[in-house]
Amino acid sequence: MNAEDVKGFFASRESLDMEQYLVLDYYLECVGDIETALAHFCSEQSTAQWKRVGVDEDFRPVHAAKVIDYDVIEELEQLSYPVKHSETGKIHACRVTIAHPHCNFGPKIPNLLTAVCGEGTYFTPGVPVVKLMDIHFPDTYLADFEGPKFGIEGLRDILNAHGRPIFFGVVKPNIGLSPEEFAEIAYQSWLGGLDIAKDDEMLADVTWSSIEERAAHLGKARRKAEAETGEPKIYLANITDEVDSLMEKHDVAVRNGANALLINALPVGLSAVRMLSNYTQVPLIGHFPFIASFSRMEKYGIHSKVMTKLQRLAGLDVVIMPGFGGRMMTPEEEVLENVIECTKPMGRIKPCLPVPGGSDSALTLQTVYEKVGSVDFGFVPGRGVFGHPMGPKAGAKSIRQAWEAIEQGISIETRAETHPELQAMLDQSALKKQD
Repeated sequence: MNAEDVKGFFASRESLDMEQYLVLDYYLECVGDIETALAHFCSEQSTAQWKRVGVDEDFRPVHAAKVIDYDVIEELEQLSYPVKHSETGKIHACRVTIAHPHCNFGPKIPNLLTAVCGEGTYFTPGVPVVKLMDIHFPDTYLADFEGPKFGIEGLRDILNAHGRPIFFGVVKPNIGLSPEEFAEIAYQSWLGGLDIAKDDEMLADVTWSSIEERAAHLGKARRKAEAETGEPKIYLANITDEVDSLMEKHDVAVRNGANALLINALPVGLSAVRMLSNYTQVPLIGHFPFIASFSRMEKYGIHSKVMTKLQRLAGLDVVIMPGFGGRMMTPEEEVLENVIECTKPMGRIKPCLPVPGGSDSALTLQTVYEKVGSVDFGFVPGRGVFGHPMGPKAGAKSIRQAWEAIEQGISIETRAETHPELQAMLDQSALKKQD
């Protein structure tokens, strides 16, 4: 690629109709001449060979991805990761912003991913280290997506739960319970105050707990809990499976008593999520398996907030994500970025409910609330409810009692003085610290 060729892959924002482009932010480590490497990077993810030999044509003005800004962070002695490559020269760490014409792939998530984080992106000569840090969609692109069907307000309306977090609970033990045992434990947690009792993301449609039988028992238990508490409840059934069975699993779960559905978004694929979102008449909740495997490395892969944004685009009403604290091995800043991506303005796409989770209990609710900075989040204990020393009903009560303490502006210790369920959690925590 000569100097004139390289120029065709650079532009200013002012020279482009930005409604026709996605904006991509990358961290790159470039080997050799930086602008040549960046031109190759744009070429490989868009036009590649942009004209035929001996023919007067150049597709770059319409179809080429173009660098609209870049900043050289530093020169490196070596690549951050030992990626084998054939180029020689100095190594530079760069922040790069690229305008990518969405006419190249249209409003199709698989084709979008193929372009911005596919072969062309991760196999570019001169750019052996790549991390897609962010993606921005113009309104013209978002107009072709439906996004969440219910979103935060729709879920609140179903549950009649306004002005507070939504209280989830992952039924534990997550693997091994019969449908009857599972239903009884969920029932107790609903009586204690949970809004949503959910399948674990690993609980599948299996011989010892089929989705049909589990949903039937949970549906019956849910309706009983609703009658006894006077509050709407949700059973969240995991229908993650082979793509060609998702519609059937959806119908079986809903027909038998599930009134929301869990899907492991990346394992089944975002296109499958979009298909389900268009089809379903109940809220669709996404879980995060598979995401950490390509987002955790600081300087390689795809930032997790990109996947949160894409899950919202695909139509998830709720996005469960790694939460605060050391258990989930996710920096606090990254957790907050994912929370924000669920609720920030995104054209016509509704906000979805962020659920940052991991080893939570009544004792962590205030911390999560303060870090999120609003009531628009889901709180999703597992052992914090179902491992409570007084049982799951008491575990759920302790969550509600912790929230009441927050509302009243008092400490959970003060609230616990007259609420044994909350006191039991404090006592359990004190014993663990002694151990």
